[in-house]
Amino acid sequence: MGLKLWELFHKEDIEISALRGKVLAVDASPILYQFLSSIRQPDGTLLMDSKENITSHLMGLSTRIPSLMSQGIKLCFCFDGKPPLLKVITQEEREYKKQQAEKKLVLAQEEGDFESISKYSKQSIRLNQTILEESKELLNYLGLPVIQSPSEAEAQCSFICEQGDAWATVSQDADTLLYNCPRLIRNLTVSLRKKLPSGAYVKNTPELIDLKKTLDRLKLNQDQLLALAILTGTDYNPGGVKGIGPKKALKLVQHYPKIEEVFNAVEAEFDWKQVYTAFKSMPVVKNYELKWSEPDPEKLKKLLVDNHEFSLERVNAIIEKLTKREKQQEGLKKWF
Repeated sequence: MGLKLWELFHKEDIEISALRGKVLAVDASPILYQFLSSIRQPDGTLLMDSKENITSHLMGLSTRIPSLMSQGIKLCFCFDGKPPLLKVITQEEREYKKQQAEKKLVLAQEEGDFESISKYSKQSIRLNQTILEESKELLNYLGLPVIQSPSEAEAQCSFICEQGDAWATVSQDADTLLYNCPRLIRNLTVSLRKKLPSGAYVKNTPELIDLKKTLDRLKLNQDQLLALAILTGTDYNPGGVKGIGPKKALKLVQHYPKIEEVFNAVEAEFDWKQVYTAFKSMPVVKNYELKWSEPDPEKLKKLLVDNHEFSLERVNAIIEKLTKREKQQEGLKKWF
């Protein structure tokens, strides 16, 4: 989700080279949505093979992930499980908007309005089971750990970081910070520019948000940060408390040291304790295993070339890049 707190966070640009050798836990859903939104044909429709199977997600993963791996970054991926009941309202609202976009998309297609086709097709994106399973397959064939979270992947990523098994979480959303994740990285890509939904390109620099520095800057503790988020709105209480924005919320939280006092001072049209508990008691896999292996060329070819008609030359180039990386790493190990 998009917390309304970005202006308050401590953010700093970070070079890709600074992440070499570090383990990063990736929240899979945002990156897959990004690929489905940006990797499209000129008329705005998704990439597909001759059988009309969607391939935009596979194109995105097979392009970006090997590039990041070639930079010496160790990635593991967490996928969403069953969402909390409190998220039902948010999901219903999102589904309604998708359905409205689909109706407008049909009209745009009938009228041949390619600009509107592009717009509404992106607004009606869904991560279906096939896309999710194929994404997990591809990541496994690249030799990367994949963890199926029991609930929110952001909480799972945060737990892995808290345990010291990953340095940071990779996500476009800030929710991981509410789960006490020490570091969040946004805009992670080797490319120095990114494509906007409009089709325009802008400068792209990876961005690091450090939780401790953020809390120190705001003079808050972790519970107060969570109160700040609940006041302004989360997936579990969309919209937050009416009439309270980030700056007003910050003043309230700084004035009242205890979360109970904060919500006694406002008129919330939701049960803040339920929202607070949802974040604090989010289930995660505690006996996870992070195990990296060498990429499997044959399985990569079967999935991408045989099943989805990717160019063999393209897939061989991916395999060559990964093989070269493995040889370089083996060479470095001899010196340690």
